[in-house]
Amino acid sequence: MAAVSYVDATCTYAGNSTPSVDRLNLEIEDGEFMVLVGPSGSGKSTALRMLAGLEEVTSGQITIGGRDVSSTPPKDRDIAMVFQNYALYPHMSVAENMGFALKLKGIPKEERNRKVADVAKILGLEDYLARKPKALSGGQRQRVAMGRAIVREPSVFLMDEPLSNLDAKLRVETRANVAALQARLGTTTVYVTHDQVEAMTMGHRVAVLRDGKLQQVDTPRNLYDRPDNAFVAGFIGSPAMNLQRAKLVSGGAQFGDAIIPLDPKVMEAASSANVSEVTLGLRPESFTVGGDGPVVSFTAALVEELGADAYVYATLPGQDALVDKKLVVRFDGRVPPSINDSLKMHVLVNEAHVFHPETGARLG
Repeated sequence: MAAVSYVDATCTYAGNSTPSVDRLNLEIEDGEFMVLVGPSGSGKSTALRMLAGLEEVTSGQITIGGRDVSSTPPKDRDIAMVFQNYALYPHMSVAENMGFALKLKGIPKEERNRKVADVAKILGLEDYLARKPKALSGGQRQRVAMGRAIVREPSVFLMDEPLSNLDAKLRVETRANVAALQARLGTTTVYVTHDQVEAMTMGHRVAVLRDGKLQQVDTPRNLYDRPDNAFVAGFIGSPAMNLQRAKLVSGGAQFGDAIIPLDPKVMEAASSANVSEVTLGLRPESFTVGGDGPVVSFTAALVEELGADAYVYATLPGQDALVDKKLVVRFDGRVPPSINDSLKMHVLVNEAHVFHPETGARLG
């Protein structure tokens, strides 16, 4: 096991003037499960490939266990990678696929077979060791790919969207298995995904990237409760946080037909930034039927019933249902409203987030 550090690590592809990863500084603790998340083109996979040695570190450095590996060949970095497409050898059995790296290292056959059998037991692959990959399901192939990485006993596991080829139900089941397996092995793991739900449910900490730059790194709970900027606020959480421009008025921000009181520190920060409006963020669960917060009116434009919960896509007074961005509000799924219903709900003021309207930075 080993800690990993990115120190001003930059990767600029030939012919590009804009770095794909721009001065990344990130500390990953020994034994930590770190998730890199972001939209397509954010640089998360490039950052992982830099750690693996598959992409050049243009400037800065990457260390594993305190050793600078920026120019070290991949085979000498003591890492094991699990790819999105499994990358199994079709002509080899499951056992041969899992033990191939050990064979290349010259590990005796008896010891090799023992290691493969031990890992197969952990992954529930004991009955499939003689099969070829084509005789396995997608989930089983992914477990074989993970088994191949585990038998090597590396210092760091690298996983590049390993669950994206699985169907929705199997993905949920497998991500729980991966998280439990990492906790059992205690191996430092860097996991890349574009799926923020996957990131929130698996990682000890999550690093959010955008356009090659690190936006925020924190625990899933802290990312959700106190995002550093509007991008993180809108990216983390499902459904996403409602982000709406709101004019500043005496004592708060105008939100539809309600005034949302803002903390004096937020008002002071907005005044210092010389802005007359802010980006106001409210999560779907920040609205309640009862309570003592300000009351906002809206009209239900669409209702999604999901069993225990229902999500209402609504418009504020004066908004056009076909043009303006809709407000998402969570309701009890057993008593959902109907389309075109006029509704009034209290806003949980202490759950409001306020951001600079141009830079997106958190105010206050």
